[in-house]
Amino acid sequence: MALRIGQGYDIHAKKDGRVLTLGGIVFEGERGLDGHSDADVLLHAIGDALLGAVALGDIGQHFPPDDPKWKDASSLRLLGMIRALLDGHGAKIVNVDATVIAELPKIQKRRDEMRLAIAQALRVGARQVSVKATTHEHLGAVGRDEGIAAFAIAMVDIT
Repeated sequence: MALRIGQGYDIHAKKDGRVLTLGGIVFEGERGLDGHSDADVLLHAIGDALLGAVALGDIGQHFPPDDPKWKDASSLRLLGMIRALLDGHGAKIVNVDATVIAELPKIQKRRDEMRLAIAQALRVGARQVSVKATTHEHLGAVGRDEGIAAFAIAMVDIT
């Protein structure tokens, strides 16, 4: 067994007129995030953590933001494609642990939905996916609710 750990981070500014998607779940009535794809910061951080664990670069290398092919792409779909890349390298996902940093929305009531959506995209059990949230205590751009950030770590087994 060869355990490898990867970490990921992403941040996007909020933008009026866009749908907010976090962890593959749509949050109706909330300001969305600016980005080329659906701008799901949580899934982007998780994708980077998984890619990093296998030394496969980052999400921007695989799904470039200047490629029209990925315009408004579902990050759940991208996460599924990352899972396929891991499969091709003999990597099995042990677990993912992620934290969303945002003043709004409050995600506690939707956390299990997010965990399930992520687990399904990665083809792992929901108990292998942890999603947490915190605020930025009104400090900085995220604290002023100008954006949302996310951190993730992932452990994979490469046999």
